[in-house]
Amino acid sequence: MFDLDKWQEIWLTITRNKTRSIFTAFGVFWGILMLTILLGAGKGLESGMMDGIKGFATNSCFFYSDQTAVAYHGFKKGRSWNMHNSDIKVIRANVKELKYLAPILFGGRSENNTIRGDKAGSFSVRGCYPDYAKVEAQDIIFGRYINNVDVEEVRKVCFIGKNVYEKLFKRGENPIGQIIRSNGIYYQIIGVGAGVSQIQIGGRSDDMVVLPFSTMQRAYNQGDIIHFMAATTQDGSNAKIMEEEIKAILKSQNNIAPEDDRAVGSFNIAEQFKMFSYLFLGIRILIWIVGTGTLLAGAIGVSNIMLVSVRERTKEIGIRRALGAKPWNIISQIMNESLVLTAIAGFIGLSVGVAILSFFDHIIQNLPPDNNVFIKNIVIDFKVALLASFILIIIGLMAGMLPAWRAMQIKPIEALSEE
Repeated sequence: MFDLDKWQEIWLTITRNKTRSIFTAFGVFWGILMLTILLGAGKGLESGMMDGIKGFATNSCFFYSDQTAVAYHGFKKGRSWNMHNSDIKVIRANVKELKYLAPILFGGRSENNTIRGDKAGSFSVRGCYPDYAKVEAQDIIFGRYINNVDVEEVRKVCFIGKNVYEKLFKRGENPIGQIIRSNGIYYQIIGVGAGVSQIQIGGRSDDMVVLPFSTMQRAYNQGDIIHFMAATTQDGSNAKIMEEEIKAILKSQNNIAPEDDRAVGSFNIAEQFKMFSYLFLGIRILIWIVGTGTLLAGAIGVSNIMLVSVRERTKEIGIRRALGAKPWNIISQIMNESLVLTAIAGFIGLSVGVAILSFFDHIIQNLPPDNNVFIKNIVIDFKVALLASFILIIIGLMAGMLPAWRAMQIKPIEALSEE
């Protein structure tokens, strides 16, 4: 049952010395404020990084050819080589971890190389398979992406980026079926899209003219070579294993020594993403250690002030014990005083911290869309706020344990004899 007189007594005790209570409570206030801001900033940094890779397959690997470092099968060291169309079939047949495989060709970019009527712009050209949209997602604005029929029939069609569309067409104009000329060759537009991810492979997707892979090989007289290759794993498969298997096949198919570690270049997005995950886990742990340590420092201050309070109230506690007050009555009063002082300061600090984070988050949310901010959503989750509140309550109780124990050591006769 709620005892109003008891809580009024606790409040009067806390406010008996306002200056001392304020300075003591400031340590707790500052601790929870710093913890809140650090948690929000850490969350914002992680959200910014995740937003930057949104739409990009985090279970992907990329492969490219480099000069050989070992002489092999009559070929000299330092030989240049290329991946070929035949490699695609072998990889698909032998790598069980593979989900999507997307060979890529890169074309040239020159001054005003892409033209429609009297409008022109400088844009890169890329030849892709349909599966590349599973690696680097596209937000389709008009039409569709490259499909398998486009590749099989070597169609002279193209999928253009958002910036290409804005340069060559009026706003709102439907580009589907329109003809553009890129690097001297005419293509019919089948779709327009915007890149979802900020990760760029060979340039920004928004500034790209994408052709069917086979069309680009023929239009650019590339034979059957491949400049770059993207691969993603099956769900739950190990990207590192897939990476090693594909590299082994490429070496075997192209007369490269198995021990040559330089000839087949690769980078593993899955491994990089795992490193980032560990990094942010470490940041979160560090934030909790620093924040909790600051809170503990504040709790020590509360404990010290409560010890002083117990010392000043020695006679009062002695009288209460002499009149028959039970030990729990004394302990609960000291513990409650500590808890109230900690809770008030802590919840004010938590509220101020949330308000500061909300203020800066509002500013970031209203920045121009093209402003690449590396930190986003600097707010703390409700569960995290509850956890911080729970820790605050525990610390408040811990801060009152030593003063409560000290109060219980006071003997009524000795207390009554003190001046």
